[in-house]
Amino acid sequence: MRRLLVITIFAVAIHALCPNSAVAATAGKIILGYASPGRALPFWLAQELGLFNKYGVDVESVFIRGAPILVAGLASGDIQVGSTGGSATLAAVAGGQDLKIIATFGSRNNFDFMSQANIKRPEDLRGKRIGLTSIGGTTWMALLLWLEQFGLDVQRDKMQLQVMGEQALTVQSLENGGVNAAVLDGIFSRRLKTKGFNTLGEFSDLKHRFVSQALVVQRSFLQQRSESLENLLKAEIEGVAYIVAPKNKPVAIKTLMRRMKVDAAAAEEGYLELLRVLERKPLPTVESMVHVQRLMKIQNPKIGEVKLDDINDVRLIKKLDDSGFIDRAFAAQGISSKQ
Repeated sequence: MRRLLVITIFAVAIHALCPNSAVAATAGKIILGYASPGRALPFWLAQELGLFNKYGVDVESVFIRGAPILVAGLASGDIQVGSTGGSATLAAVAGGQDLKIIATFGSRNNFDFMSQANIKRPEDLRGKRIGLTSIGGTTWMALLLWLEQFGLDVQRDKMQLQVMGEQALTVQSLENGGVNAAVLDGIFSRRLKTKGFNTLGEFSDLKHRFVSQALVVQRSFLQQRSESLENLLKAEIEGVAYIVAPKNKPVAIKTLMRRMKVDAAAAEEGYLELLRVLERKPLPTVESMVHVQRLMKIQNPKIGEVKLDDINDVRLIKKLDDSGFIDRAFAAQGISSKQ
């Protein structure tokens, strides 16, 4: 009953953000929800370059504050495609939602672990307040992996997790002293580094891979609109190819500056870090979910019962790869589809 109430509340929140979503779905429009602006560049550019129109799909991208709310929107049908991480998806599936990951555009950590200047070592986090966008979302999973790597534990070491809803608010809280540390995308952490905040962990130092950005849909939507989803994937793959081509760097940076309201230096830092984590062939894999499941089942044993093979649906990406579409998309930009 409690889970149903939570989903209902989240669905109401989603509907408030996307009041025309039901009408849009009926009319053929696809609402694509995303919780991390730092990862949204591929579909921002797919929209601005007319790539969705090129493949005949009407896509509206909507920012949702927090992966759990985004996944609730998928469950209610107010969102048709979610750009989210593996932890929120796995929790929803364990709770009875029939969701499928159709593409994984990010399976490597892109988060830095930042702290106030007086926190010099990971051990100094004991008893401190840590900010993140949501419990169960991608920043939460990155935090758990960072703490495990540092030999720390939230409960044992009496840390207080404070949910901020979005990374911009987390940054403000860290700057104002509301929290002592936070896990942040590079586009945000770079600004803090210049202000003297400490880096407890660089994104590239985190050992384990995990799904940080995937496209997730309901099974029923995949069955009913597989052609539309294939065309959406074509547009996003071309968007990724455009981003990673060096000649297009100025356009990508200007888009980040405008969309995220940051200066050129911060946008360039975010762009360079995005290049390091974007998958050119976004085939969903079980390996990128193993550590997500391992940590989450400690708190919820039902998550350990989920068969990871059942979450991934590789058919659309495999079809595009086997047909040579992905290779051609990158070749058209003068680059290789190999990482």
